[in-house]
Amino acid sequence: MNNQIRLATLDDATAISQVIIQSLRQSNALDYPPEVITQVEKSFSSEAIRALLSQRQVFVVTIDKRVVATASLDQDVVRSVFVEPGHQGRGLGRQLMATIQSVAQDAKIEVLRVPSSITAEAFYFKLGYRKIRDEFHGAERTIIMERRLTPVVDASTSVQRG
Repeated sequence: MNNQIRLATLDDATAISQVIIQSLRQSNALDYPPEVITQVEKSFSSEAIRALLSQRQVFVVTIDKRVVATASLDQDVVRSVFVEPGHQGRGLGRQLMATIQSVAQDAKIEVLRVPSSITAEAFYFKLGYRKIRDEFHGAERTIIMERRLTPVVDASTSVQRG
């Protein structure tokens, strides 16, 4: 499997939209009623994705140049982590999260938050995120989770003792 993680471009918007909607309909639909899935889908049209690309750092995983997963960083919040259903369980989500955590550490972010779906709560828990609270938007339950990042030690400021 020849995969690559890179920043998304405007040309990726339609593919990102398709990955998210497919994942919502197949994976998240097991935990949410159809009206919630339909409502959430509206936030991830190709046009909506194009707008998000100017507001967040959006990453994609490609396999043989085809987008199969996405995630984004919006300041200190991880958003829109989705893996195409046929590629779930293969470590792509973990790889995306590692990339986002590295970018966050480079930006000196100490705590990353993620508004998790019911579907993804166990995934984030395995990555060290802990539940803070539940939020409800109508019938949609979102689990707010966070993880403290290990500070990056800057070798230029460390003191040698001898």
